Amino acid sequence: MKEGKITAPADHAPIAAGETVVVETPAPKKRWVRTAVMLSVPLILIAVGLFFWLTSGRYVSTDNAYVQQDKVSVSAEVTGPVAEVFVKENQRVKRGDLLFRIDPRPYRIALAQAEAQLAAAQVSVTKLQAETAGTGADISGAAANLDFAQKAFGRQAELLKRGFTTRAHYDEAMHSVQEARERLANARSDAQVTSAQLRQGPESAQPAIAAAMAARDKALLDLKRTEVRAPIDGFITQTDRLMIGAAVVPGLPVVTIVRSDETWIEANYKETDLDKMAPGQPAEVKLDAYPSASICGHVASIGRGTGSEFSVLPAQNATGNWVKVTQRVPVRIAIDCKPGRQLLAGLSAQVKVDTKEQPLPATAPPRAVAAR
Repeated sequence: MKEGKITAPADHAPIAAGETVVVETPAPKKRWVRTAVMLSVPLILIAVGLFFWLTSGRYVSTDNAYVQQDKVSVSAEVTGPVAEVFVKENQRVKRGDLLFRIDPRPYRIALAQAEAQLAAAQVSVTKLQAETAGTGADISGAAANLDFAQKAFGRQAELLKRGFTTRAHYDEAMHSVQEARERLANARSDAQVTSAQLRQGPESAQPAIAAAMAARDKALLDLKRTEVRAPIDGFITQTDRLMIGAAVVPGLPVVTIVRSDETWIEANYKETDLDKMAPGQPAEVKLDAYPSASICGHVASIGRGTGSEFSVLPAQNATGNWVKVTQRVPVRIAIDCKPGRQLLAGLSAQVKVDTKEQPLPATAPPRAVAAR
């Protein structure tokens, strides 16, 4: 028996005896909502499970990633105090711009000394050339004297055979020949000495002049190096050591230039995440500094060793208390689309790589490419 609500006539007249009463049973209004909920919950669970099953292991992510940019430490190549500074912190510079100048006065003096030494060397070479020319005349004169002495000795020998001269004159002529021979030998020896000090060719090829020119060029190079210029385009940083009067030592960095036109992400992935990772796979990067900015990129390369392998003090695992630790491998992420914000070196990032695609290597054979 159903329970219902008795509906009275519209005019609310009293019910007479023996009159039929109509009982209406209302339909449940919320039954369709309950049915929809009961059916949607299993469908949602199935959809979520299917999503995780399809995407399981597809994405590998890490928050151990940082923005990297090329950095060049600028140092002086000569010693001296800083005389002038032409840049300031975070200033943009171009290649060849003058950064600072070292006191050039000592190097100007060194250049003047080198030029004086070059002039002295040129005078010495000119003197040697004149001496060399003079030795030729000495040799000719000594040879003529020897010829004359030999002829005189021949006449004295002929006269001695005939008895028209004395033995003393004969010995004197013989002695003259010996002296003439010695003078000719000395002249030839002097010519060899002066020739050895000179080299065939132009004046700049002479050893003394070449050495003086090298000293002059070095002094000129040192003077030029007193002006330190930017080697690349970028932004100047760490200028706190660049002060007028501060002593500069060669090899000690003075300022740093950050090259901002080439930026990449260095993500340190666990070695267990590299199974399906390959260069060319797409990646998504999010920076902690700009949470709303999303950067797209791709895997440019995978490091050839773990971070601990290239550390200053590598781990010594050949010990009795060795504990296995998951290693990190640096993965370079190239940026394909840059955000509207400026990327700074060292910013923390989160990187997610899609390992679904497996690009073929560039050296793959044509058959493999066709099969792909």
